[in-house]
This record gives sequence, C-alpha cells and structure tokens, in this order.
Amino acid sequence: MNAIPLSLYIHTPWCVRKCPYCDFNSHTAPEGLPEDAYLAALLDDLEQDLTMAATRPIASVFIGGGTPSLLSPGFYQKLFRGISERIDIRADAEITLEANPGTAEAGRFEGYRAAGINRLSMGIQSFNPEHLQRLGRIHDCDQALKAIEMATVAGFENFNLDLMHGLPGQTLEQAMFDLNTALSFNPAHLSWYQLTIEPNTEFYKRPPELPQDETLWDIQEAGQALLATNGYRHYEISAFARAGRESRHNLNYWRFGDYLGIGAGAHGKLTHADGVIERRWKTRLPKDYLTASKPYLAGREVIESHQVGLECLMNALRLHDGISVELFQQRTGLDLQSVQGPLNKAIDMGLLEQGDQIKATERGRLYLNELLAQFLTDD
Repeated sequence: MNAIPLSLYIHTPWCVRKCPYCDFNSHTAPEGLPEDAYLAALLDDLEQDLTMAATRPIASVFIGGGTPSLLSPGFYQKLFRGISERIDIRADAEITLEANPGTAEAGRFEGYRAAGINRLSMGIQSFNPEHLQRLGRIHDCDQALKAIEMATVAGFENFNLDLMHGLPGQTLEQAMFDLNTALSFNPAHLSWYQLTIEPNTEFYKRPPELPQDETLWDIQEAGQALLATNGYRHYEISAFARAGRESRHNLNYWRFGDYLGIGAGAHGKLTHADGVIERRWKTRLPKDYLTASKPYLAGREVIESHQVGLECLMNALRLHDGISVELFQQRTGLDLQSVQGPLNKAIDMGLLEQGDQIKATERGRLYLNELLAQFLTDD
C-alpha cells in the first residue's frame, strides 16, 4: 500500500477578518501572531503523525487557511527545515502557499521562494471593486493586480488565480471581465467556481441576492468557452490548467491518495499497511491547538469497507478523466464488482462511462450529485 502517494496539508487558522461566504476553519488574527508557538506545535503534531508514515516521502505540500501569507517568510523557512529533518520531501515536490493580495509584499514573496515554496494560489475572487466589497475581501482591485505582478517578479511562474462567479448582482459582462483580466497574466492554473451559500456563514444568515439561473448558466458556458479558447483544460469540476500544470496536490486528493494534515482543524487520510483506511482531524480552535495539555488529534474514523468505493468515486468523478479501473482497485483494495451495481445504474441513466476508465459523461458532470446518489443508495 506504500505505493500510494503521500501529501502534506498544513493549515493556518488565522485571517485579518472572516469573509461572509467562508465556511473554512478561520479565525480573526490576534494583534501579534504566535509564530514560534505555532511552529513548535506543527512540528510536534507532524512527529505524532509520522509514527504511521515515517518511511514514505512527501510528494506535495499545500499550505491553506485562513490566510497563510499572514505568517512571515522566516516562519516558513524554519518550518520546512523542521519538516525536512523529520521526513523526506521529494526534490520535485509541488509546494503551494495560499496568498491573500491584501497581505502581499514583494519581500514576502521572495522570502517564500527562498523557503522552498514553488507555487502560489492567490485568492483574487474578483477584480470588480463592488464585488470585492460585497464579498468582504480586504484587498481592492489595484492590490490584486500588484500582488500578481510581485509574485511574477519574485519568480513564481507556477501560480493559481482563484476566482468566483455568480456573485451578488454580477452580470455576464462583469464575470467575463474578471476572467479576461486573470487571463492577461497568463496563469498556469485557474480555479473558477460559482459562489455557493454554505451553512454557518454570514451569507447563510443574511442571503445576498444572486443572479438568476439563466444568467448563471450563461456565465458558465461563456467562461468555459473562453478558457478553452485560451488553452486551459477543464480537468476538474472547478479547475482549469495549462498542459502539465494541473495541481498535483489536488489530483492526489481526487485520486484517493493519502495525506497527512497538521495544524488547527486540518484533516488527513491514511492507508495503513493492512489496507485499513482512516480519516483523521485535528482540534479546530487555535487556543486549544496551542495548549500543551490538550491533544492535537480531535478524532479519527475508519472508513468501512462498504463505503471505501463510494469515497473513492466521490473524489475521482470530479475529474474529467475519472479514474482507471486499475487505480480504483489499487487505492481501495476492492474488486470492481463491489460497485458494479451502482455503476450500471449510472451508465443506464447516461451519467457514467466505463471502460478502462470510470468517468462521468458530460451529463454526469452537470448532475454530479445525482450521479453520486446512485452509490449512496446502493445496498
């Protein structure tokens, strides 16, 4: 089972302020971030997890949040030095940092490169001042443009721009302006997805007025066509990339790979030598995570054998290429017959194709929840 790639997710739980659409584990940053204490906790947390994965090299690292770019380059230099002392990071590992344009400085980007970070994911969301304000972002359009330029000057040729569409009051023309502005920087990767209202957010308590369904559909069709014309492959439900620039870290998630999760609220998934697969999650509140007398691990759950196939397909069917039969069997330890019943139902409904690859049809991608429901209802 050690042939399964292993990634590392590192969570930064602080933001300048919480955005009204955000349901991630993020908390308003204190006046002085406890960098030294959080660094020590992360490395201690990692050491505890390594009892289960010490001999496996790290293929990719993703630092998410929250706002990881609130932490200094010096913090990341010490962090990666400490990680490398404990586990091997592959020389060709993709190492991504999420960055907020409102916290961007040229010196920081250069410092992140020096720390070993080789990919940025920048939370732009929109280039429209009115939409940025409605989304509660701390940056304006000029800061977004300058942040992308600074990242490029600092040597980040591999970067993702994160954009939303279907924003409150957004027109088709405004959505295309955002996309065209992003494309003018020739990013390696674009995450482009529709705003959804999630529970436990300010938008859920006070819903904004979103565009009508017809407008949302027009935006999606026009945006996908524009991205394809500019050479971006739509390889995952909300991800578009130049050839060879797909997010390797996210591909590992979608292909049911393994990953360690360290930091407040981080999640992980591990396949043990005996084939047992478990999910693990860490305590959410930064103050609890930083309290020495409290455990980092908040919970763990073994994925029951009858659920493993569903879990794998729930991830893999987000990919336009789906998953090969061979990889499905390797990652789950199951024979394909264990899920053949729901596969056949989905095929009959025109939602799925099955050959050497198991993948959603165009209709299946449009109705992904309906496709996955075929596996949830299987006996």
